[in-house]
Amino acid sequence: MADIMTLPEGAPEEIITRSLVREVDLGAFGHKGSLVLITLDNGEDHNRPNTFGAQSLASLDAAITDALSRHPVAIAITGKPFIFAAGADLSALGFLTSREQALAIGKFGHDVFRRLGEISVPTFAFINGLALGGGLEVGLHCTYRTLASTAFTGLPEVFLGLVPGWGGATLLPKLIGPERAVQVIMLNALNNNTMMKAKDALTLGVTDAVFEPADFLERSIAFAAAILSGRKKIERIDYTNDPNWEKALSTGKAAALKKYGGAQLDAPTRALALIADARTATRTSGFDAEEATLADLVMNDSLRASLYSFNLIQKKRKKVEGAPKSSLARKVSKVGVVGAGLMASQLALVMVRNLKCPVVMTDLDQARVDKGVAWVHEELAKLVEKKRMTPEGAHRLTDLVTGSIDQAVFANADFVIEAIFEELSLKQTLFTHLEKIVSPECVLATNTSSLSVEAMTQGLQHPERVIGFHFFNPVAVMPLLEIARTSTTDDVTTATAVSVGKDLKKTMVITKDAPGFVVNRLFMRFMGEIIDAMDEGTAPDVADNAMRSIGFPMSPFELLGLVGPGVALHVAETLHDNLGPRYRISPTMQRLVKEGVKAFYIKGDDGKYFANPAALALVEKGTNSSSSEQVRLRALTALAQEARMMLEEGVVSTPAEIDTCMLLGAGWPMVLGGILPYLDREGISEAVTGKRFHPKGVACLP
Repeated sequence: MADIMTLPEGAPEEIITRSLVREVDLGAFGHKGSLVLITLDNGEDHNRPNTFGAQSLASLDAAITDALSRHPVAIAITGKPFIFAAGADLSALGFLTSREQALAIGKFGHDVFRRLGEISVPTFAFINGLALGGGLEVGLHCTYRTLASTAFTGLPEVFLGLVPGWGGATLLPKLIGPERAVQVIMLNALNNNTMMKAKDALTLGVTDAVFEPADFLERSIAFAAAILSGRKKIERIDYTNDPNWEKALSTGKAAALKKYGGAQLDAPTRALALIADARTATRTSGFDAEEATLADLVMNDSLRASLYSFNLIQKKRKKVEGAPKSSLARKVSKVGVVGAGLMASQLALVMVRNLKCPVVMTDLDQARVDKGVAWVHEELAKLVEKKRMTPEGAHRLTDLVTGSIDQAVFANADFVIEAIFEELSLKQTLFTHLEKIVSPECVLATNTSSLSVEAMTQGLQHPERVIGFHFFNPVAVMPLLEIARTSTTDDVTTATAVSVGKDLKKTMVITKDAPGFVVNRLFMRFMGEIIDAMDEGTAPDVADNAMRSIGFPMSPFELLGLVGPGVALHVAETLHDNLGPRYRISPTMQRLVKEGVKAFYIKGDDGKYFANPAALALVEKGTNSSSSEQVRLRALTALAQEARMMLEEGVVSTPAEIDTCMLLGAGWPMVLGGILPYLDREGISEAVTGKRFHPKGVACLP
């Protein structure tokens, strides 16, 4: 254990979760004897979850020994207020240098946790709050589990490029069966790391009882006493001969292929293998397989890439690089939205849901205004149907959303955002008009995706209060918000925009007011190379599938159908005009727009998608064909070139901000660790630009 307790060189110090022991007399609960309660507590503020590093595991091991020495009738484990445990302390994993170290970590976790499932008295996990990964696994080793009604739980390991390696992959299929285990271990993780609510965990059989938080501990102890006295029994099912094992595994495999565009990634594949083995595995053989799998995954670049992505996103959620002091932000108590189309309506919805202040929409005529306001009201009603909002809460928000054809309603607004047609002259005219209506303190924001924000301020009396506020579609789902400062945007305006973005629960990156900002500039350069290769003579399916092996959930042409050829062409033309001929205008794209063809793929009667003959007929007939690998390298080379230019131009200040934007705004796969670490690992950064974007060791083996 000494080697495990020694942190790898460079790893941050472990924040130790102590295991505190006390006895509870069960007499008052109708049973003789005492229950020993182990409480996990890292001693930090309540916002920092308990985690299991080497010293934390050692503390739990000692607590179990202490508990047994007291000769209790049962042992239970719980967490500090509102938090059970968030799993393994992952901070040191990126610093491991040998497979033996990784194996030792897996074995130590198993050796400690399995004591709870193999000692002579029943054990209980009183999961009083958040329980993820190893936090849930320690509960799975116990004989019984209770869960607070407000708690969230899950196994996010596959999402991070790992597997549940401290018992979860072996114990959970035996506990709840193959189909439900695949749901928890695979499908939830691949669905953007979906966590289970308490009612879901109870339905799936992950927990045996759910209690309200106010008297959770008391009721959990009463539950334990009822089990011990025989007044309550929990029946377990033997799933060894369940006929659905193969079906469940096929479902998991299909989900992984869909998530990663057909790429065969290690973590999902290895997780499914462990689930399959769980059907007949003993605890020892199953845990041995988990340890070997965990060690293999820890010692490859995919895990380090995923951890880089995960840690980067967590960091950027908390802190916005280059943001002014938050104390400069003005209070926003009324929002104006110019436009009532789909994008504007989405903006109104996300504003009213999160800011809970009056939101007024305007458009050219009453019919459009009414349609936009009605859409917001309908979406609020749908949230009630889905039980994500109370009828009373939805009614309050519905009353806050109104519309008008007279922009004079913005006179007392604090923040006005426009989402009208992407035409610079229209936006210039709009802001000139708005400036005569709104107060001197009102922020004027634009949701433009590619136009110059500064150009919109020409002729304004107060250009310092204009800022880019670029959302991604769908607004409620996409987490990124690009905030574009012009050369005149002041700190008060920027601080107010950041404050609003924070209330909207968005991850923000402040960019220079440059064409396409970050995501659209890189996305259109990347997309342009794929389309150009097709125009030159590469078969459409070869060009479109060139990036499949990387792990994108959607191909470039599938994304084109989502964005729309008209929007993509308009952005490409804007970037061509502002950044030059490397953003070429595709004749195929021009024909698609002219002929009104919306997508390269259409859905057949059987529900499956196939190439759209109308689109294929409009493809440029070039004679210079490229291979799939040539197209892939061409697209990645273009990304490296453009990213280097963006950093040199100061569009953003750090490579990490580019990675954040592409992860959250363009769907760059988490398992690749951000766009720039991937280009570094592939050797493309140095080959194309002469140097890496990140130091060696970032998102790859040291």
